[in-house]
Amino acid sequence: MIRLIDFLAAFLGLLFLWPIFILVILIGLFDTGAPIFIQERVGLKKKPFKLIKFRTMSLDTESVASHLASSASITQFGSFLRKTKIDELPQLINVVKGDMSLVGPRPNLFSQKDLIAERDALGVYEVLPGITGLAQIQNIDMSTPTLLAITDKKMIDSLTLKDYFKYIVITLTGRGAGDAVK
Repeated sequence: MIRLIDFLAAFLGLLFLWPIFILVILIGLFDTGAPIFIQERVGLKKKPFKLIKFRTMSLDTESVASHLASSASITQFGSFLRKTKIDELPQLINVVKGDMSLVGPRPNLFSQKDLIAERDALGVYEVLPGITGLAQIQNIDMSTPTLLAITDKKMIDSLTLKDYFKYIVITLTGRGAGDAVK
């Protein structure tokens, strides 16, 4: 049931939001020259997948977790995209493809060994990663791997359809900061 809701919501989102995609891509071409950011992340059963986002940092930024990146790397346009969460919209493509869900644990990098170990021990990789979830609305980011893994597991074990929609609504209305940048 959730997969069907994910697919339909993401498909409709892409269908209705394409003008925003075009606008962000055009502005992004002037901002960084490469408006789309694709990065390998840990997915379901720890299999790699390519996460798609709008680029918010300069091209020469090292590929590290957001909380390890310098805030000086974020472009002015990128700052706007992050504040409005527009940078996350291309992940709707990941949802349509079946790599992600709208709600689930945020996908991490393979270099985040501590987080992988914590999540693996709790079985977090047995579900699709998501665009948002309990940790995001509680402002728990990847800089606290143990707390994040525990929160992810709590969400997985107790997720109801009501919570699924609640996390989406809370995210869309602006609560939850996502991963902090130092």
